[in-house]
Amino acid sequence: MPSVAHLAADLLADGLDHVRSSPTDVGTLDLVVARPVAGGRSVLEEGRLDLAVGLVGDDWLGRGSTRTSDGSADPDKQVNLINARFARLVAGDQLERRTLVGDQLHVDLDLSVANLPVGSRLAIGDAVVEVTPAPHKGCAKFADRFGRDAMRFVASPEGRALRLRGVCTRVVVPGVVRPGDAVVVTRP
Repeated sequence: MPSVAHLAADLLADGLDHVRSSPTDVGTLDLVVARPVAGGRSVLEEGRLDLAVGLVGDDWLGRGSTRTSDGSADPDKQVNLINARFARLVAGDQLERRTLVGDQLHVDLDLSVANLPVGSRLAIGDAVVEVTPAPHKGCAKFADRFGRDAMRFVASPEGRALRLRGVCTRVVVPGVVRPGDAVVVTRP
């Protein structure tokens, strides 16, 4: 992929009002992305969320985690969601770039801590996911792909409160999800 300029902090800040205006109670699933192997991405017309493996075809389970005592996958980080407006802000409109944010589900929904406390459930298509307490932080790959300003932006107190980097969930009701499906919030 050709080199892409990263947005500066002022341009990221300029786009924040659009992100903040995301729906709070009923949003839309914009994109379903499986990560079948490290660095690989598959955009899915239909995704199946499973209690054991998360998004079928994604490598979450096989990849494991350095944060669990036995190296197994962290069940609180089974399926990650990112605000689709923020993904477009940092990555642009090109689909290939947007998939690189690393989250499986891109949703047009307010993911902020205030809007989605831990335990909130999101009904998407036939499935339901639950917001877990696990933080979703940016990593070196995110900084490499979208720039240090973007990384600082998501790690700032405001970025963490808005959950700009996304939110971690676990599947509580398996089912099929498709772009265009409603994302309906139920809070604890």
